[in-house]
Amino acid sequence: MATSAAESPSAKRRRIDYGKDTALIDGLPDHISEICLSLVCRPSLLAAVCTRWRRLLYSPNFSPFSSLYALFVDSNSDPAPGHARVNPAIRFMCFDPVSAKWDPLPPPPPDPPLHRILYRHPSFISFNLPIQCVSAAGKLFLIAGSNRELSPAISHPLIFDPISSTWTYGPPIGAPRRWCAAGACGGVIYIASGMSSQFSSTVAKSIEKLDMTDQNRTNWEKLREMRDLRFSREAIDAVGWRRKLLMVNVKGDAIKEGAIYDVVNDDWESMPEEMMVGWRGPVAAMEEETLYSVDERKGTVRKYDEEKREWGDVVMVKGGEEMLKGAQQVTADAGKLCVVTVDGRIVVVDVVAEPAKIWTVEIPEGLEPVSVHVLPRMSRPDIC
Repeated sequence: MATSAAESPSAKRRRIDYGKDTALIDGLPDHISEICLSLVCRPSLLAAVCTRWRRLLYSPNFSPFSSLYALFVDSNSDPAPGHARVNPAIRFMCFDPVSAKWDPLPPPPPDPPLHRILYRHPSFISFNLPIQCVSAAGKLFLIAGSNRELSPAISHPLIFDPISSTWTYGPPIGAPRRWCAAGACGGVIYIASGMSSQFSSTVAKSIEKLDMTDQNRTNWEKLREMRDLRFSREAIDAVGWRRKLLMVNVKGDAIKEGAIYDVVNDDWESMPEEMMVGWRGPVAAMEEETLYSVDERKGTVRKYDEEKREWGDVVMVKGGEEMLKGAQQVTADAGKLCVVTVDGRIVVVDVVAEPAKIWTVEIPEGLEPVSVHVLPRMSRPDIC
């Protein structure tokens, strides 16, 4: 008793922080404490309280907070004058908002080797070959890319599960392809059109899905084919929106054609002209309910009003448009847009704020972002 009474405050703190049997919240069972702590909106606040709360954040038993995942390529692979272009290495990383730092994902399986996926080709001076990733059902999917022979580099998707921090193979794709439309709706992955090793009208009109919500279905399923071949010209996003997939076949200001796939009725329809005019850059759907577009030339953000069937400008803080010029890819989650720009930046737009706030995420030195995705945080055994 005398020893206990004489225990210093610092010793008590150490016992609370590092003892295995201390309660998360005094007077409450841990399972009740976990429910209470999960209601805190900012994980960084929990991490700042004590070591055990910080360990809890990364525990598989605790509701995971959202983190930013990115596919990077080495930006230091640009050739010297007179030398051929070098294919940069591909890297997957996760930005932890609690520690505010980038962590590498575990290495993917060696087959197919990532170095076979081409981002730059010596035959193309200023054109980067697309590498297509999709996020769905809390997982990241590497779907399509090209190899050195300009054939499909991926025959089956690579899938990363953040909760277990592991990579697995997906089932073989019925018709491997590149330069396709890839997207997700309701936890289901879709790939449509594109090219195989050589142009094939069958592949260019086909669409397949992989249902990640159905544990009994483990293979790709062929769906009703597209009405024409005009969606195999370049890699495009298939945007999941209100149980439909929205696809526009050309990027930029060129003349476009749009198609809508009804995932419930397995049917195709043309995209209304007033909806298609918003495709002046990358488009994403917030919670698959609200469409946002980023004009790659002007840097403006627009929101689609389905009742009025028109796009309206989102008012941003002064200088926001300049930061978004050259937008290449966008993802939307929790009231924010995460945008990859042509000059190698990741820009975040808070579209809930009025005017919309905007800031950049510092990226690792020597890396160039290709695409970004929002997924649950990785489990961290080193912290847990």
